[in-house]
Amino acid sequence: MKSTSTRRRLLSTVFMLGLAVAATLPLQAQAEGKRKVIIDDDIGGPRAAQLMAIQSPDVEVLGITIVSGSTWRDENIAHALRTLEVIGRSDIPVVPGSTFPLLNTQETTRRWEALYGKLVYKGAWMDEKWPDGTIQSQPNYHAHDFVPQLPEGMPHTKAANEIAANFMIRKVHEFPGQVTILATGPMTNVALAISLDPSFAATAKEIVYMGGSLNPHQMLPSKSAEQFAREYINTPRLEFNFRWDPEAAKIALRAPWKRIVMVPADPSTATELSAKLLSDMTKSGTPLAQMVKKVTETGFPLWDELATAVWLDPTLISKSDQLYVSIDTDFGAGYGNTLSWPAAYAPPGLIASPTTVVREVNVPAFEKLMIKLMNLPTPPTPAPAAGSR
Repeated sequence: MKSTSTRRRLLSTVFMLGLAVAATLPLQAQAEGKRKVIIDDDIGGPRAAQLMAIQSPDVEVLGITIVSGSTWRDENIAHALRTLEVIGRSDIPVVPGSTFPLLNTQETTRRWEALYGKLVYKGAWMDEKWPDGTIQSQPNYHAHDFVPQLPEGMPHTKAANEIAANFMIRKVHEFPGQVTILATGPMTNVALAISLDPSFAATAKEIVYMGGSLNPHQMLPSKSAEQFAREYINTPRLEFNFRWDPEAAKIALRAPWKRIVMVPADPSTATELSAKLLSDMTKSGTPLAQMVKKVTETGFPLWDELATAVWLDPTLISKSDQLYVSIDTDFGAGYGNTLSWPAAYAPPGLIASPTTVVREVNVPAFEKLMIKLMNLPTPPTPAPAAGSR
């Protein structure tokens, strides 16, 4: 009798363990089947560009790697950490990347401006007001190692103890042919990963990036649209992400990626984060929605959000071209400018891969996707896969 009772208890224990394991399998299977992405960005606050990917049920964000650009790296790290805390996704690692460009410096930029005229926007180097004024807030100029008080609150968690380039390399080799690099800031981290590991680009699935410009012009009637488009009236090929670190962009675009998708500034001029769009994006009242509504300034084109959106749903692209793309790294008037050619006109010996260049998007469908994703409940932290670390 005792033996029968023992067997029953043993069978009951095995059954319960089986149920527990079975309960984790759907989450693990979901995680294994999700689209994997590393977001490389100069995140200057809780932005829909990153949140849309995190909110997508079929996406696994492996990490957010941070670079300087619009603001300094350390401030960007704090923004990313705090954003993940608020939405309950601190499991996503925030990985420090490069503080400075490969070669370009603030002093070099000043010398260039003395020769060729003022740049409209200089990101973290904006130490003076726009010469012709703006209705947007003036960037908060400060030293690279200073982190100001954040409107969303200061983070309590810490960044990963790894550098961005190494993290990228490690992850693309952990999941060969599966990882998208979604680069929505300057490409310093990407260039460093390529330089450290010549197989990095070919091992990734693809790169989708926001950067460069071809011939953008004002598409919307608002004052904000007019002021943002003025940057391209006289310098249509000059865009900030490329201009902050031209050498890094050149390295990144010369690498042997399986697929390259470029989202230049051009389609962004048909977009604007209006007060109505912000209201529609945050109507759920979730912690995410409350944070975004509290800290987001309206009137901006949706540069980075477009890159995330066309990666999530390529059917949003209504017009694209196949071009070969490079960057002018000669220290002349065109330093940092986008260079592009159709295949028949590309110079002999050009080291570049064919690039899908997004020229136009379906803006109503794009906004609908943003509104949908930003109002979803944030997906829970996935169960760790067996043997993961």
